[in-house]
Amino acid sequence: MKYHICAAAVTTALVLTIHADEEEAPSSMLDHTVIQGKATDLLGVATSASYGIANNEELSQRPTLRRGELLEVVPGMVVTQHAGGGKANQYFIRGYNLDHGTDFHIGIDGMPANYRTHAHGQGYADINFIVPELVESLRYFKGPVSISHGDLSTAGGADYQLYHVLPHNMASVTYGSDDYYRLLLAGSQKIGEGHLSIGTEYSHEDGPWEIGNDYDRFNLFARYHCGTQDNYWNITALLHYSDWNSSDQIPARAVSSGQIDRYGAVDPTTGGETQRHTLSFQWHQDSGDSVTHLDVWAGYYSLQLYSNFTYFLNDPVRGDQFEQDESRYFAGMHLWKRWNNETAGLESHTTVGVQTRNDWINDIGLYLTENRNRYQTIRRDDVYVGSYSAYVDHEIHLTPKLKVGVGLRGDLFHFDVDSDLNANSGQETAGIVTPKFRLVYSPVEDHEFYFNIGNGFHSNDARGTTLRIDPTDGVSPLSSVDPLVRTKGADIGWRSTAIENLHTTLNIWYLESDSELVYVGDAGTSEVGDSSRRWGVELAAYWRPTDWVSLDVEYAWSDARFTGVASGMDYIPNSVDHTASIGISLGQQTGWFGSLRGRYLSPRPLEESGEVMSKDSFIVNARVGYRKDNWEASLDVLNVFDRSDRDIEYFYESRLDTELVGTEDVHYHPTEPRQVRLNFIYKF
Repeated sequence: MKYHICAAAVTTALVLTIHADEEEAPSSMLDHTVIQGKATDLLGVATSASYGIANNEELSQRPTLRRGELLEVVPGMVVTQHAGGGKANQYFIRGYNLDHGTDFHIGIDGMPANYRTHAHGQGYADINFIVPELVESLRYFKGPVSISHGDLSTAGGADYQLYHVLPHNMASVTYGSDDYYRLLLAGSQKIGEGHLSIGTEYSHEDGPWEIGNDYDRFNLFARYHCGTQDNYWNITALLHYSDWNSSDQIPARAVSSGQIDRYGAVDPTTGGETQRHTLSFQWHQDSGDSVTHLDVWAGYYSLQLYSNFTYFLNDPVRGDQFEQDESRYFAGMHLWKRWNNETAGLESHTTVGVQTRNDWINDIGLYLTENRNRYQTIRRDDVYVGSYSAYVDHEIHLTPKLKVGVGLRGDLFHFDVDSDLNANSGQETAGIVTPKFRLVYSPVEDHEFYFNIGNGFHSNDARGTTLRIDPTDGVSPLSSVDPLVRTKGADIGWRSTAIENLHTTLNIWYLESDSELVYVGDAGTSEVGDSSRRWGVELAAYWRPTDWVSLDVEYAWSDARFTGVASGMDYIPNSVDHTASIGISLGQQTGWFGSLRGRYLSPRPLEESGEVMSKDSFIVNARVGYRKDNWEASLDVLNVFDRSDRDIEYFYESRLDTELVGTEDVHYHPTEPRQVRLNFIYKF
C-alpha cells in the first residue's frame, strides 16, 4: 500500500488552509510558554539526578541518520539498528541491550509507544511516527523511580510532548546520499476558540545496500487545541505508514571470504510493512491549589515482518526465513490529580492517579516463509491484555532544604490467549505492588543531592503465560513463564549549577531483575532468562558560556551480570560497559550556525563467557548552515570520518548455502558510510 496520492492531497489542502487567513497566525499562547532544555536549572524541580528535559532545538537541530536517534538526547542512551527501514531501532542504556524497547518506556503526550505481547518482541517501540519539528520537548528519567510509569520502565523512560500550537508554519525539503529525500509541511491556524495544527511528512531512502531499502515513510498529524497554558483541552490524530526492504545483520565469515559485500545480504527478500493510527484527547486544569490532567487514547496498529537470521540452518532447501505478523486495536486512559497543601504545617504535595490499558491482538502469528510466501504456520493466536493501575504519591518539605517523597503503585493484569493449539489457550491474572521512596536535600545554594529507591516490573508475553506445549512440534511439554517480573533499583545523585552557565549531574545507580529478557538471534525473539544485577555511574555537563555557544559532555559506565549462574558464565550478552557523547553547537537566531557531535559505544560481550567481544564504535555527525528570520539552509554530514564500524553485533550459529553444517559466528549490521544531506526550511 502506498500513500503518495494521499500525501499529496493532504499537503495541498494544508497549503490552502494556511494561506486562507494568514493574519490569524498563532502567537498569544506561545508568549507565555517556557521551552526548557537540558541546560535548564532544574534545582527544586527534579526528583533525581537522572531527570531531564530536552527542547525542540536540541531535537530538531541534531544531525541524525535515523528517527530513533532522537532518543540519544537522553544521557547514556545509544540507538542503533540491525535491520534498517521502518523496523524499531535497537536501544542501549544502563547496561541493557533493550532490544527494540523492552524495559524502557517511550510515550507521546501520555500515550505509550511500547507494545506488550508483540509479534517481534516484548516492549517493541517503533517511533518512526514522531516528527521532530512537531515536538516541543522530551522529558526523561532513568531507573524505576517514576510513580506514574509501571510496566516496561525499569531502565527508565522518555515522554515526548507535541506542540499545542506550532510556533510557525513551515515547509521543509531534504535531499541526500543514496536516494534520500524528505518533504515536510506543517502549520497552525486559528479556528473558532482554538487552533488547528496540521503536519504531513513523507520520506524515502534506499541506503548504501546492494538490495536497496526502498524505505517509504508517511506521517500525518492533526490537532485541535483550545485554552490557555494552565487550562486547556485538545484532540489529536496521528497516522503513520511505512514499508521497506531489510538490511539485516550479516555473518562476518561471509564478508571476509568475499561471498557477500559489507553492504550485501544473504537473504534479499526480508523486509516489512507497518502502520499505526491513533486518536487521543487531553484535558488539563490548574486551579493553583490543585492540578488535574486526563489522557485518553485509542488506536490501530499492524506489522508484517520478514526476517532470516540463520539462513539455511534449520531448512537447507527452503531456508530459514520467517514472518511475524499481527494487527491490534488498543485503548487506554490516565487520570491524575495533584493537591498542593500542608501537612502538619509543612508544605506538601499529594498526587493520585488511575490508569488502564487494553490491547486486542488479532492473529498474532509466526510463520515459516520462502521469498515472503508462507508455507507453514508455527503458531497463531488471538490475545487480550488488559491492565488496571492506581498510585498515590506524597511529598513533604520537612525543612526548606529537605524534601521526602513516598509512593505506592498497584497494577493488575489480565491475559487471555486463544491459540490455534488448544493446549496453549488459557487465561491468567496477576498483580504487583511497587513502592517508591525519594529524598531531595539542598545543603547549600546551587547544589542538590538525591536518593531514590523503589521497585518496578515488566510484564512477559501473554502467550508465554499459558504455554504448555512447544508449538514447533505440537508435542513437547514446556513450562509457562511468570506473567510479571519484579525489578528493584536505587539511585544516589548530585546536581549543581554553582558555576555560572554550567549544569552538572552525577549519578550512581543499582538495578536488579528477577528475570532477564534475552534476545535470541537465531529465533528473532526474546526469551525469559536468569536473574541479573547492574550498577553504574553517569556524569553529564552542559555549558552555555554565551548565547551562541553550547557544549555538552555525557559519560556512562555500567557493570552487568547474571546472578545465580556458574562463575565465568555470568556476562549478559550485549550489555555495554562504556558510552560517551560530546557535542558543540554554534549560532544564534540568524546568521551562520553549526553543530558537531561524537558518540562512542564500547566493546561488549556477545555471549555469557565474555570470550567473544564486539568491536567498539565511534561516529561523528556534523551540521553547518545559515538562517534568516524566515528561512534556513543547512548541510548534514553523517559519519564524518567514514568509519567502517558496526551498529550492532551478535554471536550465534548460522549456515550459509555453501556450508554443510552450521557455524557459530559473529553477525553484524554495518554502519552506513559517509552520508551528505542538504536541508532547506521556509517559515511563514
